[in-house]
Amino acid sequence: MTDFTDDELRLDPSFADKFERGFRPPCQLYLISPPAIDDGFTARLAQAFDGGEVAAFQLRLKGIDEDAIARAAEPVQKLCAERDVAFIINDSVALAQRLGADGVHLGQSDGDPREARKLLGPRVQIGVTCHDSRHLAMEAGEAGADYVAFGAFYPTTTKETLHRPEPSILSWWTTLFELPCVAIGGITAENAAPLVAAGADFLAVSSAVWGHADGPEAGVRAFAGILGAS
Repeated sequence: MTDFTDDELRLDPSFADKFERGFRPPCQLYLISPPAIDDGFTARLAQAFDGGEVAAFQLRLKGIDEDAIARAAEPVQKLCAERDVAFIINDSVALAQRLGADGVHLGQSDGDPREARKLLGPRVQIGVTCHDSRHLAMEAGEAGADYVAFGAFYPTTTKETLHRPEPSILSWWTTLFELPCVAIGGITAENAAPLVAAGADFLAVSSAVWGHADGPEAGVRAFAGILGAS
């Protein structure tokens, strides 16, 4: 007899329809930085914030040392505080601690949420990438994560992706667990609606805002009619 793991069994797309789902706040925007930023980025971020409500901003800079990231982070973190937007550091618990960030987002190879909690304390938000895995998401929740992230739902040029979950994983998660979930990967104003309808608590977006033809303010504003939709 063959043993199947939870993630090898295809999730019924109508799984959540069988249950009464509890109240959840409307879906919110989780903005991720472009891969590189310059001295003018803080002004661009302010424009993005002017476009509508942004719940969190993640500084995700790859390939540069943490001293350089810390210098780049200073004006960005200040702006986030002024606009009441959670400031999240990608990957590095040590840098999040150094900067006094509001949160840290961990990939599967970036450390244990339990150890991160010991270092960062109870108030810091800890998010964990769970790809397309229900098993990893449950493990993250048990380890004390404050949110789990699923994706990439759509093709993306922001990072290399090997996993492509179906929106039904969001419905499954929000039906069974109170912990918020973030949908990530190639999300635009044109393709976001099914993820919101499936139950995403947050949409993580990057290129759709920074690459918008009319600028980042318009990029954020484009999501206004989608967030909170059902």
